[in-house]
Amino acid sequence: MIGLLKFNNIIFYLLVISILLDVFLGSIRAIKERTWNSTVGINGILRKCAMIGSGVFLIVVDSILNIDLLFFVPDEILGFFGISFVGIFELFGIMFILYESSSILKNMVLCGLPIPSKIKIIIERFLSDMTSEVDGGEKGE
Repeated sequence: MIGLLKFNNIIFYLLVISILLDVFLGSIRAIKERTWNSTVGINGILRKCAMIGSGVFLIVVDSILNIDLLFFVPDEILGFFGISFVGIFELFGIMFILYESSSILKNMVLCGLPIPSKIKIIIERFLSDMTSEVDGGEKGE
């Protein structure tokens, strides 16, 4: 138990925060569009639980194998995040965070949140290239 209290992995915390934010914004979007779908919701929750479960598993694997991939990461990023160890989890964790971030941005646009117009145009362009759900912010699920 004490080991868990001392657990300090910024990537894991960012992953959990991005998952919670995505669930919150996705729920707001579903309420706004009046399209609450339990099948989509359950699939999303299962996917998010699998991300966290995979993360915990990879953290355990990293602690057993002690593989350090620190040399792959630029010094600027290491300094910004304060990372001193980059294992398999960190690589997958960053990919999971990027995946969740695209979903968060999509939900922000489709919820109609007040976003500065220049940033909204960039987000809509990015999401229209990367997903099939956004077409100028007008097309939903």
